[in-house]
Amino acid sequence: MLEGANRVPLIRLFISDVDGTLVRHDKSLTDATVAAFGRLRAAGIKSTLISARPPSGILHLAEALAIDGPLGAFNGGTLVRRDGTVSDVERLDPDLVAKLLAVMTRPGIDIWLFSGGLWYARTDDNPHTPREILSAGVKPTLRPIAEMPVRAVDKIVGVSDDAALLIEVEADAKAAAGGRATIARSQAYFLDVTAVKANKGDGVTALARVCGVPLDEVAVIGDQANDLPMFAKAGVSIAMGQAPDAVKAAADAVTASNDEDGVAVAIDRILGGGLERKGPGF
Repeated sequence: MLEGANRVPLIRLFISDVDGTLVRHDKSLTDATVAAFGRLRAAGIKSTLISARPPSGILHLAEALAIDGPLGAFNGGTLVRRDGTVSDVERLDPDLVAKLLAVMTRPGIDIWLFSGGLWYARTDDNPHTPREILSAGVKPTLRPIAEMPVRAVDKIVGVSDDAALLIEVEADAKAAAGGRATIARSQAYFLDVTAVKANKGDGVTALARVCGVPLDEVAVIGDQANDLPMFAKAGVSIAMGQAPDAVKAAADAVTASNDEDGVAVAIDRILGGGLERKGPGF
């Protein structure tokens, strides 16, 4: 891997987002991507995952990819190993959870809450529920919002296909949180609320530290606004082909879409020394 004005530095750790990045639209992990992670391993490059998903949603992927190191769940707020051992946890303060639930609960917004390994939802008839079951690896526990837990909460999600409403709720939630939470979109229809340090910037920093790799030798890949903090930290950042323009603009390079095995394409460019910074991409 060549260094220079436009070439990437030596990469010793590759960290991938999951939804919209590692897996296809149907949540499948392709043979091409599994094989690409094998080529990283053969080249002596470590790899791991960071995701807004709970641990239950990423452990089976780590198994398929033969990842032995720590994984970042809940945007890196929880570090977990492939055997399920949790080493670090960042959670929302109970008083803030109660406050944010009050602010975010309104017509047109479904509230999902993750705590104690469970996913709480008011109803299971949201159109995004079947795909979330695939992502989270668990089924929702139905509970009125007033009866959802406020302690040991890893994540709150506001769910809506009304983009304008979700933008309004995002602004209100940020104002209510007063800097005490990380609030960002993980998908166009998901507004995620996690602890302050449960963001992908701090998450990749923690993963790199545990893996013994300096940040300037880390490559990250993602597709949404919640990936921007890790783009700012890593030595090399790669955006998916279907990512919003703002995410692409913040990345060092752009790969193919997730439905075109963009992660595998990016890995092979890194291994072949053909990845260019701030150029036209792949």
